[in-house]
Amino acid sequence: MGVSLTVKEKGGSVRKMDLDKDAVTLGRVDGNDVVLPKGNVSKQHARIVAKDGRIIVLDLNSTNGTYVNSKKIDAPQVVQPGDKIFIGDFVVVIDKNKMAQKESPPSRVRSPKVEAAGGGESEIFAVAEESARPVKEQASEVEEGDGDSRMPASLAAAARKKREKGRRIDPEMERYVSLLKEVHDRLIEYMDLRRLNIDKLGDEALWARTDRAVGDIIAQMSADGEIPPDVDEEELKTDILNEALGLGPLEEFLADDGISEIMVNHANQVYVERDGRIKLTRKTFSSDTAVMGVIERIVSPIGRRIDESSPLVDARLKDGSRVNSIIPPLALKGPTITIRKFKREALTIEDLIRFETITPQIADFLDVCIKARKNMIISGGTGSGKTTTLNIVASFIPEGERIVTVEDAAELQLPQEHWIQLETRPPNLEGKGEITIRDLVKNSLRMRPDRIVVGECRGGEALDMLQAMNTGHDGSLTTAHANSPRDALARLETMVLMSGMELPMRAIRDQVASAVDMIVQQTRFADGTRRITHVSEVVGMEVDTITLQDIFTFKQEGFDSDGKVLGRHVSTGFIPRFYDDLQRRGIPVNMDIFREE
Repeated sequence: MGVSLTVKEKGGSVRKMDLDKDAVTLGRVDGNDVVLPKGNVSKQHARIVAKDGRIIVLDLNSTNGTYVNSKKIDAPQVVQPGDKIFIGDFVVVIDKNKMAQKESPPSRVRSPKVEAAGGGESEIFAVAEESARPVKEQASEVEEGDGDSRMPASLAAAARKKREKGRRIDPEMERYVSLLKEVHDRLIEYMDLRRLNIDKLGDEALWARTDRAVGDIIAQMSADGEIPPDVDEEELKTDILNEALGLGPLEEFLADDGISEIMVNHANQVYVERDGRIKLTRKTFSSDTAVMGVIERIVSPIGRRIDESSPLVDARLKDGSRVNSIIPPLALKGPTITIRKFKREALTIEDLIRFETITPQIADFLDVCIKARKNMIISGGTGSGKTTTLNIVASFIPEGERIVTVEDAAELQLPQEHWIQLETRPPNLEGKGEITIRDLVKNSLRMRPDRIVVGECRGGEALDMLQAMNTGHDGSLTTAHANSPRDALARLETMVLMSGMELPMRAIRDQVASAVDMIVQQTRFADGTRRITHVSEVVGMEVDTITLQDIFTFKQEGFDSDGKVLGRHVSTGFIPRFYDDLQRRGIPVNMDIFREE
């Protein structure tokens, strides 16, 4: 059968080639059937196979990819005469004359037969092109087939709908992503970025040099009519610079103070949280490789790594923002990034009152609890604002007291001067050298602290924290994941068991009841608002049960027309036991905050 091609180089000559071979290899070096001598073409870039009157294109794991009609192919792709195959700076077009010499009906090869026959290369291509053909073409064969290939119409429609849903991409976004990749690929060729030392990526001279290079590339592409008129060239230039040397589209979101969280699900899907609401953005990365590049730039400066053997990592940015990344094979859709942004200015108790997270009465009560050195646990679900509340409550600690904070990723911003900040360390490349929260909590006891503040208790460190609270380190604080004050107590019991100490449940509960004084429960509602829903005192033990008494609660009363939660904080009228002791010691306290409303 053979293949007839027309090869055109961008801004260069046009070649017509008649090849009497059914499998043709295209690449940069000699030995290929078609040699394309440019730097953005891989040594062996692509293969074109003729079979049963059809032409199939297969990318050979090239660096810059193979495109059919401007769409990158990730699997064998059936092409028609006149389709344009883009390989680097070359455009390859399949001519019709050679194909017409031997037209024959397409043979339908089913995978069971391939398996039975042992599956040679031609059979593999036949099966591959079955899956690569357009959805409509496959669906029509299912509906119009005969014998055992016929499928009920309802199942065929469901299968077609599923396939179409999986391939549905915003055309405008897809076009912009393709443009991003084209400019980025030309930049790599222009400057050979891959050979640059990553330690110099922040150098001003490098940014200036790259800025000029991107400007030259975009200007040339614009002059050649390769950039659509509706594309903002300055925005395109900024996106390329950020992706090449910075954190890609994340740079814009990190600079936006209104965004609290950034979530990269995969290269083409970036969400942000603004005002408690999660929204999909229009920004994307050019490829999964670009996402991996951003992750490397985040973790490398702090001595951490991420690869297939260690596919998840916690890190932080220079501004203190907390980062979690997880990559394939664990992340099936591609590398993911989640960034909890670090607020440049720490929130104050006045901010929580303004946001209606708490009331002035609750704020006054928490201040008294800290001054009276009551041990406190702030509990809540993920994203409920526990760390923010912990930071604000810890700011009530009087000046002059020695504070030691222990965190997985440093987030707390305390105003006190006498403050020691400790952070965990992951294992090194050999799996050694890990320092856990529990190690740091144990060590903090030897540092003569007046208060110990643990960012979050997740495991066996809870036992060490309880022992510290019970042995002279009153007024200590921590957070825990729980949905209610009662759940927080159960979580503490479970975490103590995780320490490896075989303690009877009664002994654990006695430890909890004597160590913990107050539980502050925080909740994130569906509208994105965050409220302290319970302030509860641990009263003691009754038989084998820890008893709690709510002091303040939040009563939800419905939703307004915008879907915002309506409700109010109320006092239960119960006065905590330690207030009587404060009054006996002559310490002035405001009893009006406990009046029932």
